[in-house]
Amino acid sequence: MTVRWHRVEAFSDHFARCAVAAGETAVVLAEDDSRPELVETSVVALQRLGAVVSTVVLPTPPNRGPVPIRSTGASVVIAHNPAVVAGLKAAGFIVDCTVEGLLHAEERPALLADGARILMLSNEHPEVFDRVGHDDGMGTRVARGREMLAAASTMRVTSAAGTDLTVDLDGAVVAGSDGTVTAPGGIAHWPGGLVLCFPAAGSTSGTVVMAPGDANLTFKEYVRSPVTCMLEADHVVSVDGEGLDAELFSSYLAAWEEPEAYAVSHVGWGMNHACRWDVLPLYDKGDLNGTELRAFAGNFLWSTGANEVAGRYCRGHFDLPMRNCTVALDGEPVVVEGVLVDELA
Repeated sequence: MTVRWHRVEAFSDHFARCAVAAGETAVVLAEDDSRPELVETSVVALQRLGAVVSTVVLPTPPNRGPVPIRSTGASVVIAHNPAVVAGLKAAGFIVDCTVEGLLHAEERPALLADGARILMLSNEHPEVFDRVGHDDGMGTRVARGREMLAAASTMRVTSAAGTDLTVDLDGAVVAGSDGTVTAPGGIAHWPGGLVLCFPAAGSTSGTVVMAPGDANLTFKEYVRSPVTCMLEADHVVSVDGEGLDAELFSSYLAAWEEPEAYAVSHVGWGMNHACRWDVLPLYDKGDLNGTELRAFAGNFLWSTGANEVAGRYCRGHFDLPMRNCTVALDGEPVVVEGVLVDELA
C-alpha cells in the first residue's frame, strides 16, 4: 500500500516525543483486522528514527457474542499466548495497532513488567491524526489535572440536565495522558488529552442524565433523547427515558447477563482543545474509534465495564462523554458547564 509521507513525518515526530531513538527495539503489534495504513505508517516512521523494528500480526479472534463489541480498549488478540507476551515485553517500545487496544487488556501488566512502554494508536481514520496532532502544552495541563485529582477526596459531577453524581476517591487509581509515553512501564493512547481515575469498589453513586448531544461511543451515535441512569455502589441500577436511546442502552447492558457490565469503569474529563465533539456525522462508523470525543476539552467522561482497580473484568464497555457538566474536586470546580477552568485550559 502507499504510505503518505506527511503521516510518516507526523508519526515519527510523535514517536520521538515518546523517547524513541536510534537503536531502540520496537515492535508494531497488529491483528488481521487492524487498519493497514496505521500499521505501515508506524513501521516506516520507526525505521525513519533508526529503531530496530519488528511486526507482530495476530489472528483476529471470532466474536462469539452475545453482541457486537466496539471501543472497549481491551483487546483479546494476545489470548495469553506466552510466546507473544515474551516477545512483546522484550521490546523497549510497543506501538499498539490492535483494533480494541491494550489499555484494559488482561496481559498489559505482564507486557509492561520489564520496562517496555506502550503507545496505543486509537483505531481511527488516519485523517484524525492529521487534524488532532499534538499539543506541546497539554502535557503540563494534564499533569496538573492529575495532581488535582490525586489530591482530592471527592469528585462531584452536576449538570442542568439533572446529573448529580458523587465519587469517593479513596483508593482510586489516577491516570491521564497527553498522548505520549516516556517512562519505562508506561502506557498512553494517541490521540491523548484525558484526566481520569478508576474508582475503588463501592465508591460511586447518584444520578447521571445523558442529554441530547452527549455521545455513546459503543454505538458511535449521539444521544437524541434524555437517558437517566441511577447508580448505587458503582452499579447502574436503573435506566429510564422515553426515547429509543434508553431502550438500546438497557438492551446492550442486559445482553451480557453479568453485573460487571453495569459497573463503573472510569470517570474523568477531557483536556484536548484540538478534539471536537461534533465529528460523528462526518465519518462512517467503521472509520473511527471515537477517542477524539473522549478527549475533547471540558467533557465529562464516564464509562461502564472493566475496572481492574475494583477487581472487575468485562468484555462489555461503554464510554459516554457528556457536554455541559460541572466537575468539582472537594468543592473546587475543574470544569464549569463544559468549560475547563483557567488553570487547566
